[in-house]
This record gives sequence, structure tokens and C-alpha cells, in this order.
Amino acid sequence: MNAFIILIIALCVFALAYRYYGLFIATRVLELDENRKTPAESFNDMQDYHPTNKYVLFGHHFAAIAGAGPLIGPVLAAQFGYLPGLIWILIGAVVAGAVHDMVVLFASVRFDGKSLSLIAGELIGKRAGLIASLSILFILMLTLAGLSLAVVKALFMSPVNTFTVLATIPIALLMGVYLYRFRPGDILGASLIGLVLLILVILAGPFLGQIPIISNCLTLGETPLRVLIPTYGFIAAALPVWLLLCPRDYLSTFLKIGTIVVLAIGVFIIQPEIHMPAVTEYFDGGGPVIPGSAIPFLFITIACGALSGFHSTIGTGTTPKMISNERDIYFVGYGAMLMEGFVSIMALIAACALIPADYFAINVAPAVYHTLGMVPVQLPELESLIGENLAGRTGGAVSLAVGMAAIFARIPIFEGLLSYWYHFAIMFEAVFVLTAVDTGTRVGRYLLQELLGQVVPKFHDRKWIPGVIISSFIFTFSWGYLLYTGEISTIWPLFGMSNQLLAATGLIIGTTLLIKMGKQKYMWITALPGLTMIPITFYAGYLNILNYLNMHSSQGYLLTGISIILMILLALVLIEAIYNWYDLLLVERKDPRRPTPVVLPQS
Repeated sequence: MNAFIILIIALCVFALAYRYYGLFIATRVLELDENRKTPAESFNDMQDYHPTNKYVLFGHHFAAIAGAGPLIGPVLAAQFGYLPGLIWILIGAVVAGAVHDMVVLFASVRFDGKSLSLIAGELIGKRAGLIASLSILFILMLTLAGLSLAVVKALFMSPVNTFTVLATIPIALLMGVYLYRFRPGDILGASLIGLVLLILVILAGPFLGQIPIISNCLTLGETPLRVLIPTYGFIAAALPVWLLLCPRDYLSTFLKIGTIVVLAIGVFIIQPEIHMPAVTEYFDGGGPVIPGSAIPFLFITIACGALSGFHSTIGTGTTPKMISNERDIYFVGYGAMLMEGFVSIMALIAACALIPADYFAINVAPAVYHTLGMVPVQLPELESLIGENLAGRTGGAVSLAVGMAAIFARIPIFEGLLSYWYHFAIMFEAVFVLTAVDTGTRVGRYLLQELLGQVVPKFHDRKWIPGVIISSFIFTFSWGYLLYTGEISTIWPLFGMSNQLLAATGLIIGTTLLIKMGKQKYMWITALPGLTMIPITFYAGYLNILNYLNMHSSQGYLLTGISIILMILLALVLIEAIYNWYDLLLVERKDPRRPTPVVLPQS
């Protein structure tokens, strides 16, 4: 199989889906109204609620939802072959992921920018809302710990990459001050400042990162990184959204989309062959990268690239508070998810273009690799050119960087720069993840403030600085502890399972919204993917619990307990929601003249 064919198929599928299916849902099902006032306009406080240009908001939203999932998930799932991942990304992103993202974003905009848990409380009942709040907090902690582990592995002992990533923070602060204080509304000026400085940092990074004084300060082990990343998340969650979060996400989108576009151009030019078989011998289990069969682990490993519950925390967190026109929900919600699906396709291509023996040599511990009967082919040469030991660098990040660098280095004008492109790819992955970490931490702070506000009403005041700091610290410390003590092999499967359970919950809540809007004839749009994911994800959760119990350690028992609690909590929300459907539809069936109650948003 040629990678070029996969690229063309993906582009055609996503373009047609956006033009027809996404537009159908936006106009016929949700009936987006450009004349309706949005929460960003009604509650503009320049702190959390703030009307934002749709292109800047697209950048923020895409940067926030596109963390490690669309990059790492497809790489790990390449163990099963390129075909299972390709099919799930194409179908899942179009009929599940993008639908989920647009519907939950619409729901939050119609409910004054409220979180998914509060929306569940409005639509299903206060008990369901409280249970959903606790579930989402747990899931956010696991998600942020899992995403941050990918950053730790990428920046570990790499001063060049650490320098480049850190440099994006002051650039974003400068953009924020320029755009919202010095020259309000000057999107072009802020974009040029950010883009020029970003290019300079990328070009200068390899040289500045090797200066002894800088190199010594930025050559960090895993322990300092596991402390610094939560510290950054705390600061980003506490600062005003316009100062760091939004401009940094917008800035990183230049890098993210630009890199993916260049990678796609590289695939178009060199047309690399896909060396990984369509389906490998590990499809039914026994693989060394993912300890389980493709069904169900494919669906929880490739999470964010096809369907992700984490997106519902962003779609009902920061983004709905910045939508300036309801019609932008289609562009931001549906469009950004398809872009993330395309990112996943490119990650899958980069991983599967590696020779299988080299792919497994990187992603499997050396002791296990020796039992596979494989011998590295190009890996020794790649290690020599890059100047690093690549074997046994588990987690997916390194193999993706190697695959991307190998494609970049074959483009005629980039020949002979394999080492540079490898470090660039590692930095690209780290920036990808950190933009999800800062937004996810802020959303967690919102949720925690909502919960604490039920005990201490003052926490409901988002302008109360002590409340912002206290809730930010508690939440950051919680996921920071999981980061400090966990590993990607234990955290990622639990993140994937809980993430997809939350996605199913978001789709089920979206279905309830459609029914209450009198759109029950369209309820299949959200109900079908939501109901499909429930048994798959619960089965994966059951298998995860068995694996954790086999660890016979305190960490394994902790993860087992978290798994069981999450599955019970989300099962209760799902049961209440589905019972609510039955009740609503039964009333209409008994008395057709009595219309289904229409949701009357508070805005």
C-alpha cells in the first residue's frame, strides 16, 4: 500500500463529510442561529467569557483538543496493522467524533457556557449532574496525567526541545498583551509577531540549546519535568484566558497545522510505502505494545483521533465562553475534529512507513524485543544519523518522531537533515500536548469551582481570586500526583477507557437534548455512536482491571479502584439518561398531540 493513496482517501472523506454531513447537522438538526446572542456576549468579563474571532477560536479549540491522543494513539495501534486504525479514524471522526464535538458545544452555548455535568443536571436531573461532575473530574485527572507523560518522555534530557517549548510561553504572553491591550483586535499583527518569533525560535533552538549554560539548565530528568509540567498547568489555569491560554493555543496551531501540512506534502512528493501489514498477527491479541486484541483496545487506544470524551470538557469548558456567533459552532466544533482526524491519519502513516522490525524495536522494551525473533533493519543507521539511542524508547512519541523525520529528510530541499527533523518532531509533539494540558487544567478548575460552590457559594464567583487559586491548586496537585507516580503503560489504557466512556456519555446527553428540542427523528445521529461505544468501552475497562490486578502492587490496586469507580459512576449517568429517553418518548407516544418539551435555554 502506498501512503499517498491513504492520504487522498482521507482528504476526500473528510472534505465530503464537512460539506454535507456536518452542514446537514448544523442547519437541519441544530438549526444554528447567527442572530442569537451567545454567552460570550451576554456575560463578557474578559476573564473566562470573551467574544473571540472564529479563526483564533478555531486555533484555541483545535490546540486544546489535539493533545497526545491523535499522535500517540495511532502509533501504538499500528501494532494491529494499518487497516484497522485507518477504518476507525475515518468512520469514527466523521459519524462519532465530529458529531459529538459539535453537539456538546452547541448544548453548552445554549446553556450559558455551562459544563457537561451541569447540562446533564438540567436535562436529566441534578443527581445525574453531580455524578457526571465527579466522573469528569476523575477523567480529566487521568487524561492530563497521561498526556503529560508523553511530554516527559519527549523532553527528557533534551535541552534543545525544552528550550523551544519554553520559548513559546513568553511569545504567547506578548501576543496576548498586544492583541488585547496594545492593539485590540489586530489579529494580523499578533499573528505576524507570533509566527516570526516562532520561526526564529525553531531555527535558533538547536544552536541556543547547545550553549553550555543553557544546556546545563535545560537538561532535565524525568523527576523535574513531572513537577514543572503541573506547575505550568496551575499558572495557565489561574491567569486570564486572553493573556496566555488563547494566544498560546492560537500560536501553537500555526506549528501544528503547518507541520501536518508539510508532512502531507512530503507524502505527496515522495509517496512512501506502508511497510506495516494491513492486519498483523497481533490483531487477536498477544502484542508486545498493547496487551490485548484490537477489539476492544483499538477503540480506546486511538481515542482523540476518532472520538474523545476529553473534547466534551473543552466543548463545554473554555470554547463556548468565547463563541461570538452561533454559526461558528459548525466551523469550530465539526471542523476542528476533522482536522484532528487528519492529524491521526498522518501519524498512522508515519508509524506504518517504518519497517515493522524497527517499529517494534523502538516501542518495545529490549528484553521483550529479543523474544519476538526480529532484527532491526534501518534502526542502527538512524541512530547514527540522529545521534541518539532509539531502541526501547517506548510510548510512541519517539517512533512517531523517527517516522516523521524520515519522511521530511527525503523531501529534496530537506535532504541530509534527519537529526534536525527528529528533534523538530519531538518538539512538535511536546507543544501539541502542552496546549491540551493548560486548557484541560483550566476546565478542571471550572468543574471543581462548581462543586465547591455547592458547599461554599463564594466559589461560584469566577472573579474571586482566592477561589481561582485554591481550586487550581487542588486540581493540579491531584493530576500531578498521578503524573509523578504513573507510567504510560498503566495510565494510557485507563485514560483511553475512561475517555471513551465520557464520549459515550456526551453523545447520550446530546441525544437527550435533541429529544427535548423536538428533534427525536434525528436522535439516531448521536444515539447510534453513543450506544455502540458503551459495550466496547465497558469490555475494555473489564480487561484493564484484570491487567491491573495482575500487577500485584499498590499502583495497580489504585488504578483498579479508579477504574471501578469511574465505570459505576458513568453507568449510573447512562442509565438515567436512557430511562429519560424512554419517559419522554413514551409520553409522546401516548398523546401525539402533546409535543415533546422544547429546551428553552437561559441565554
